[in-house]
Amino acid sequence: MTSPHDMTRKVLDMFAEISKIPRRSKNEDQICDWLKAWAEQRGLEVRTDSVRNILIAVPGTKGIENAPIVVLQGHVDMVCEKTPESSHDFSKDPIELVYDGEWLRANQTTLGADNGIALAMGLVAASDPAVAHPPLELLFTVDEETGLTGANAIEPGFIKGKILLNLDSEDEGVLTVGCAGGMDTLLTLDLEHENAPAGHQAFDFVAGGMTGGHSGVDIIEMRANALRVMVRAIEALLPHGVKPFDLKGGSAHNAIPRDARAGLFIPAGAVDAVKASLDAQQSLLRAEFANTDPNLKLVLTPRAEAPKRVMSAAGARKLVDFVMAIPHGVAAMSTDIPGLVETSNNEAILAMVGESVTIKTSQRSSVMSRMRALTLRIEGIARLAGGRAESGNGYPSWQPNMDSPLLARCVRIYEEMYGKKPVVEVIHAGLECGIIGAKNDGMDMISLGPTVKNPHSPDEKIHIGSIGLVWDYLLKVMASFAD
Repeated sequence: MTSPHDMTRKVLDMFAEISKIPRRSKNEDQICDWLKAWAEQRGLEVRTDSVRNILIAVPGTKGIENAPIVVLQGHVDMVCEKTPESSHDFSKDPIELVYDGEWLRANQTTLGADNGIALAMGLVAASDPAVAHPPLELLFTVDEETGLTGANAIEPGFIKGKILLNLDSEDEGVLTVGCAGGMDTLLTLDLEHENAPAGHQAFDFVAGGMTGGHSGVDIIEMRANALRVMVRAIEALLPHGVKPFDLKGGSAHNAIPRDARAGLFIPAGAVDAVKASLDAQQSLLRAEFANTDPNLKLVLTPRAEAPKRVMSAAGARKLVDFVMAIPHGVAAMSTDIPGLVETSNNEAILAMVGESVTIKTSQRSSVMSRMRALTLRIEGIARLAGGRAESGNGYPSWQPNMDSPLLARCVRIYEEMYGKKPVVEVIHAGLECGIIGAKNDGMDMISLGPTVKNPHSPDEKIHIGSIGLVWDYLLKVMASFAD
């Protein structure tokens, strides 16, 4: 373990305090209460709205007190993913932080640097007497990870500032000036079931060990999707008379599924053949995803309790066809920006509700009409299969403004500090800037942040040195408004 750089200690200490507080999406009352109390204890004005977004108003320091208000913005919630071995309870357990050389990670869970690090930086900027800053509004939104709900609920006038620094980007040295819009779709398909036949044995089947990751940032990596891996393996077993039941997998609309599981009812005389088939499927899939998912595994274990109902052969065939017909991954690359994913879909969550399967998908695109077209395709697949589709939780893309005065200021300061120009990019992920900008005419916005790897997965980690670089840069940007 290496000691964090002195310049980052206060930020890391604040992040550690935040990490003690449960903040799963839609379970944010404790962190919102804590933030409100933090502000009130310091005599700062704090405002909340109908969904519990928090805005803390901080007067400017001497010499900058009459500068324009700068909004420092992040979201309070986190994606809660853990390894199958972890017993962590996100409703009450603190995140266990692990310093690992140059990186900070968590013990078998997501770290929550996305976006707890924004809260930490904002609070330290507001409370450290050594920090020179203009009047600030710390805007901390709720429920970003499940569809940017908090940003969508912001009422006109809640924010007074017209300069916004979003602290939810994940690469130091990169200024984000645009992002994709998004839409979720819930698909439901009834599947034919039958009474569990005699002469079969029940097993638990797990397709696991996959890398997963952020469904926007990491979708270009072509990583394995556990839902599709599971169903491909099941398809190979259907000739052996296998009857699936109780399928589930994935945990968040914006995380590529890492693990999925199903019950399998196997004819007693076919167990050895099924095991051999799974071994062959595992070898095939490991070779297919050798560079992205080297720990992919297919595991079959006996199950003590036998099911009463299982899918019929026709139901199982329909399940396989449905899951595999739904598109997953990159749908189109941008023709304007080389290397940028324009449109994609994440086949995110599968569950059984009675004798029906539900699948949640998450579409993204920087071109809203193409996102709508992809959504129509997914809805159409469900209808053609005899199922139902319901789409919602949409949010707009953020179109870049390359003539932004804030962008020119931020590029100039970065080059002065570090002797090189920052990367200016548009990302294939959802940021709240698009929504906030649409609700506040004339808002000038940039997104930045320290380097975070593998967000939305238990492999999430933040580079400690990059926290110091971004912190120093943020201080320079804020102080520059004294000019």
